[in-house]
Amino acid sequence: MPSIADQLSAVLGDAFASLELPRELGRVSPSKQKPEVFPFQCNGAMPAAKQAKTNPRELAAKLIEALHGIPQIGAAEIAGPGFINLRPAEHLYGERAAEIAGDDRAGAPLAAAPRTVMIDFGGPNVAKPMHVGHLRSSVLGDSLQRLFRFRGDTVVSDIHLGDWGLQMGHLITELHEEQPDLVYFDAAITDGYPSEPPVTIEDLARLYPQASVKAKAGPERLEISRSATAELQAGRPGYRALLRHFIDVSVAALKRDFGALGVHFDLWKGESDVDPLIPGLVEDFKARGVAEESEGALIVRVARDGDKKELAPLILVSKTGAALYGTTDLATILDRKQSVDPDLTLYVVDLAQGDHFEQVFRAAEKAGLAEEGALEHVKFGTVNGTDGKRLRTRDGGTFRLADLIASAIERADERLKEAGLAADVSAEEHARVARMVGLAAIKFADLQNYRTTNYVFDLDRFTSFEGKTGPYLLYAAVRVKSLMRRAAEAGVTPGEILVDAQEERDLVLCLDAFGAALDNAADNRAPNALCDHAFTLAQAFSKFYSACPVLVAEDDAVKASRLALAEATLKQLELCLGLLGLEAPERM
Repeated sequence: MPSIADQLSAVLGDAFASLELPRELGRVSPSKQKPEVFPFQCNGAMPAAKQAKTNPRELAAKLIEALHGIPQIGAAEIAGPGFINLRPAEHLYGERAAEIAGDDRAGAPLAAAPRTVMIDFGGPNVAKPMHVGHLRSSVLGDSLQRLFRFRGDTVVSDIHLGDWGLQMGHLITELHEEQPDLVYFDAAITDGYPSEPPVTIEDLARLYPQASVKAKAGPERLEISRSATAELQAGRPGYRALLRHFIDVSVAALKRDFGALGVHFDLWKGESDVDPLIPGLVEDFKARGVAEESEGALIVRVARDGDKKELAPLILVSKTGAALYGTTDLATILDRKQSVDPDLTLYVVDLAQGDHFEQVFRAAEKAGLAEEGALEHVKFGTVNGTDGKRLRTRDGGTFRLADLIASAIERADERLKEAGLAADVSAEEHARVARMVGLAAIKFADLQNYRTTNYVFDLDRFTSFEGKTGPYLLYAAVRVKSLMRRAAEAGVTPGEILVDAQEERDLVLCLDAFGAALDNAADNRAPNALCDHAFTLAQAFSKFYSACPVLVAEDDAVKASRLALAEATLKQLELCLGLLGLEAPERM
C-alpha cells in the first residue's frame, strides 16, 4: 500500500491529467498552515495556471471539482492565490497504520531499481591513532551503508587505508635508527622474516611523530625517508615485510577502535593493495592518449570549458618517476571496477579534498574507468571547539577519537546517575547502557547536522535527555518498551487500529512519512533527514501517549488499538535508530 501522501498525489495527478496538465504537478507535501485540519497541500495549480494562462484559483476550483467522489479525499479547499489544501479520508489512517504495524520494514518501501554501491569511508592512516577528524567520515559512512542496504541496494564498504607513501618511509627510517640490527634492514636477506611484528601499536604511535619532527628539522633526514619510501615501493623484501607488520598491527588496533564505535567495513584494503595495477594503468592512459608528458611528468588534463575555477592537471607520474595519491586513487577505481563493478561509488571524505576528487573523477571518466556521475564525493565539514576552530585538546594537540568516545561514555554515565536512570540494574548493565547513551550522543550530534555544516562539539548538550539529542531518542524508545512489557504483564495485546483522536492521526501521519525521509536521506546522502524523522516521531508519540491513555483506557478495543500504534512506533523508531548506528537498551 502506498503512503497516504503518495495516494493523494496519485489522485491529484489524475485530476491534473484530466485537464490535460502534467500529472507530476499533483505532488502533495505536508502542510504548514492548519496541518491539524488539512495535513497536506498541493502548490501545482500555480505553475499550471501560468502554463495554461489562466487564473490559479479558477484552476484550483476545477481540480477540486475533479476530486469529488474520490474515496481517498476527505476534504479539499482553496487557500491563498491558488494552493489546494487536502485532508485524507478517515479510513486511510487506520488502513495505513495497520499496514505499517504488520510490516517488518514499518512501511518503508524498497528501492525501485536496486544498485551496487561502493562506499569508501573511514580512511585512517597506518601507524597513526584515529583522531576526531575520523569521526564524521566513520559515522556518516556507516549510516549511509546501513541506509542503502536497508533500501535493497548491494553495498560494499571499504576503509581504504593510507598505507603507501612517505609516512611508511618515515617509520622504516626511525625504526632503523632505533633497532639497526633487525633482520629487515639486511639487504642480503630476502625471505624467512619473523612472523611476529617487531613493533606494537604504541611503538608505531611513538615512531611516526618522532620521524616527522626530524624530517621537518633537516632536509638530510627527509631525503633518507624518501629513499626508504622509494625502496619500499620498488619492492625491497625487508621493507615490504615491515610494511606488512605495520599494517597488521595497525589494523588490529583500528578494528578495536571501529568496533567500539559500532562501525563495520566489508573490505580492509589499502593503497598498497593496488600498487601492482599502477604500471598497467599508466601504460593504458598513455595508449589512450589520456596522459601526456609535461616538464618531465606524466599528466592528465582535466579542465573543461565553462569551469568556474581553474583545475590543475592530475599528475599521474611525477618527474622523479613516483606515483602520487591521484594515481593510487585511479588504480583503486580500476581495482573496484574489476572486483565489484559498482554502479555508484561514494567517497565520504572532508570538504578540503574537493579539488583532488574532481581531478580524479574527471581523469577516470576521460579514461573510461567510470561513467559520468558514477563517482561522487560525499563531502562534510569540521568538528569544532567552542572557539569555532577545529576541536583540539587543552594543550592544542589533536583530539584522539578513543579519548573522545571515552569522554562521551563517562559523561553519559554521569547523566544517567543525575537523572536516576538505569539505577536498578547491575553495574555491568549500567555500564552497557552508559556506553549506548554515550555513543548515541556523539553519533546523533554529528548526523543531525547536514553533512557540510561545521558544528561545535558540546558534550553537555549532546548527552542531555531533553531536546533533540541521541539520549532523548533512546529514552523515548525505552519508554515504549516499558509500556509493551507492562501491557504483556496485564494480558493486553495489540489489536485492530482504530484512529479517532487528533493525536492518533498525527502519529499515523508521522509513521507514514518514514519512506519520504528514507528517500530524502538516500538521495542527498544526508542522514540528518532520518534524525529529523526520528525526533519528530518521538515527539508525536509523546503527545499521543499524554492525550490517549493506553493501559487505562476504558474500552478494550481502544486499549488494543493504541497498544498496536505504540508497537508500530517502536518498530519504526528502532529501525530509524539502527540506520543511524544507534541502539536502544531494554531498560533505562
